[in-house]
Amino acid sequence: MPYLGGKETVKELRRSLSNPNIQTDPLRYRNAVLRVIRAMSQGLDVSDLFSEMVKACATVDVVQKKLVYVFLCCYAHLNPELSLLVVNTLRKDCLDPNPMVRSLALRSMTNLRLPSLVEYVEQPLTAGLRDRAACVRRVAVLGWAKLHQLQPETDAAVVNELYGLLRDPDPVVMVNCLRALEEILKEEGGVVINKPIAHHLLNRLKECDTWGQSEVLRVLQRYRPQSEDELFDILSLLDSSLVSPHPPVMAATLSLFLSLCSSLPAVSQAAMERARGPLLAACGSGSREMRFTALCHIQLLLRSTPGLLGEHFKRFFCSYAEPVYIKQRKMQVLVELVNDENVLMILEELKGYCTDVNDDTAQAAITAIGHIGRSYSDKCLEILTGLLGLKQDQITSAVLQTIRDLVWVCPQCSDTVSLALEGCQDVLQDSQGRQALLWLLGVHGERVSSAPYTLEAYIDGVRSETSVELKMELLTSTMRLFLCRPAETQDMLGRLLHYCIEEEKDVCVRGQALLYYRLLQCGMEETRRVLHGRRCDPSVGVLTGRPAEPIRQWMSSFNTLEPLKHRSGETEAASRGSPEHHASVPKPSMDLPDSLDCRWPEVDHPDSAGAASPYTDPGVTLSLTPAVSPEEFERLWMRRQESAAEREDCLWLEETIRCTAVPRRSPQSLHAAMQLVNIQTLAFTPSHALPWKVFLYTHTLQPDASCSTLVLGELLYTGEAHQNPTADGEQEVKVTLRQQPPDIQALRAFLSILSSVLNTLSPEII
Repeated sequence: MPYLGGKETVKELRRSLSNPNIQTDPLRYRNAVLRVIRAMSQGLDVSDLFSEMVKACATVDVVQKKLVYVFLCCYAHLNPELSLLVVNTLRKDCLDPNPMVRSLALRSMTNLRLPSLVEYVEQPLTAGLRDRAACVRRVAVLGWAKLHQLQPETDAAVVNELYGLLRDPDPVVMVNCLRALEEILKEEGGVVINKPIAHHLLNRLKECDTWGQSEVLRVLQRYRPQSEDELFDILSLLDSSLVSPHPPVMAATLSLFLSLCSSLPAVSQAAMERARGPLLAACGSGSREMRFTALCHIQLLLRSTPGLLGEHFKRFFCSYAEPVYIKQRKMQVLVELVNDENVLMILEELKGYCTDVNDDTAQAAITAIGHIGRSYSDKCLEILTGLLGLKQDQITSAVLQTIRDLVWVCPQCSDTVSLALEGCQDVLQDSQGRQALLWLLGVHGERVSSAPYTLEAYIDGVRSETSVELKMELLTSTMRLFLCRPAETQDMLGRLLHYCIEEEKDVCVRGQALLYYRLLQCGMEETRRVLHGRRCDPSVGVLTGRPAEPIRQWMSSFNTLEPLKHRSGETEAASRGSPEHHASVPKPSMDLPDSLDCRWPEVDHPDSAGAASPYTDPGVTLSLTPAVSPEEFERLWMRRQESAAEREDCLWLEETIRCTAVPRRSPQSLHAAMQLVNIQTLAFTPSHALPWKVFLYTHTLQPDASCSTLVLGELLYTGEAHQNPTADGEQEVKVTLRQQPPDIQALRAFLSILSSVLNTLSPEII
């Protein structure tokens, strides 16, 4: 919607532009054109005035030409026939004695972006490359890049001429040539940097402006010095740029240093230390965007040099007026800078943020204290348990989620945490906080005297509970507490299972309740072995004393937008809720063991002649880590179509499993069952579609953890046997598996586990 005017406004503007009295008065004519541009900027469609504006282009008034050119470039695509008249005027202006007019006409001509006008634009652009005015050459060089988008087949002579203009006396022309060649030669990998070009660019680096220097330094990363002497000569030329007061130049220079010195770690370390001052200065910049970018890149550097900024930790204390996203990044950096000398000061500072009026800031501070607790658990637990005494809903919820993650990593904190859980349920209103409390009561309930009574209160109110995730967490916690305190929990567990199986409408909750019910039928020992596996993830170490990452792991991300994305890993806020109930691709589960012994109790398989199942379990275990994204899964799965010679490093297996339940009818239950044995389902086809497919993956581990293999799988149910099942009510599900590297014994064991899961899902789930 335009701010002002409509059709009547357009008619009034046309009358003004067509009025002979106005056309003879240059000032009034310019004002009429200006009114058209103003109406266009307010959202009014003034494309009907195209022919009148074309006539207004024929003037010696430079200001009026600029206004008309803006209009023509905006509406040329709506009037391709009349645009030919514009090109004639523009070609005429390209010969104007005023270089400003020539450059303006050349730029407007390329901004029309009409394929039908390409043949009329090439000749003025070629002439513009040889123009005596630098401003015209700048526009002509970039014009060829715009023209390349309309006509990809660029003449080789033009490319050679652009390479020649790299030695143009004007530095802006030189930088524009780099940009144009990057666009034109994108299919060939961009501009080629040889030794003469590299040294020429380095010698003229100081002539360029800030963004020109950044462009040159970025392109120079493709060049590799031919000798060590040449390398150090280049580094000497770049030394002053490493401490440039302009953050873009400093970042581009440091990125080039790291690229050139990838085999010289001592030089890379010295370069990062030299850039420490400009990085800290950027963190204090008046621009919020610059501060945020600097903090993100500092996080990258700290991955390889944890002690780089240790003595400057106070520079990352938050100020009251800073936005939340900067405060969160500063707290993440503070976590990385913790050591024995400054831990008390950092914890005291973070403690002050925990009661911030902004909930996101308070939660980030509590999470940061939890991460520090991996190395200094006693000090952090003292702060966290003290925050529970405030009896505030948001703070209590965040603290319980943080304590849950901390106890998972540091089991030695269990006793202290168990004492602090008393009375927390009276404050909590947040669903995620209640889930964290239930998890803690389920895992450490034997140390909490009031655990059965707390769970019983949740069970009594389960009918009014709306959160599916909390119901599933309640099921798991009650099962775990039953294993250690059966006398106090037996009655409430029976009531919960009865409700979830008989009355609950959600398929996920009902399926998990049935799974637990059948697990209890296998015996207490089997139930305890499944639910009480190893819970500490050995891949998550303490903060202090971690080995530094090689620079090459993040070097390609430096000075790009990649660090600005939210980092996953130790400085990321912990996943909220129990990961085993997430339908998406999970992180390593915080509830189930990272590597679970998945041997199921024996199940009678109605194989032919009563023979036992041919698949035996040699004791392999399954793991969900490292996680496989849907994109990576698709890339690996599509290798099935490659030739046999190209996939010798993998193994393909196709089998048919007979099961009494049609998984197509209960995908959520199948997902929950797979999660319990550490098999991740990535995608289902719609439940009503035939054929029905499920894509899944897992990692198989040998008992000695000496070998890990990735298994990708597809379940296919065509529905052909749905009308005529076997005498025992079985139906066939086709299983296709891909394993890398090959291990037929582990693959057969996985198939046996998968068969057990499908046969455990009885028709009662449907």
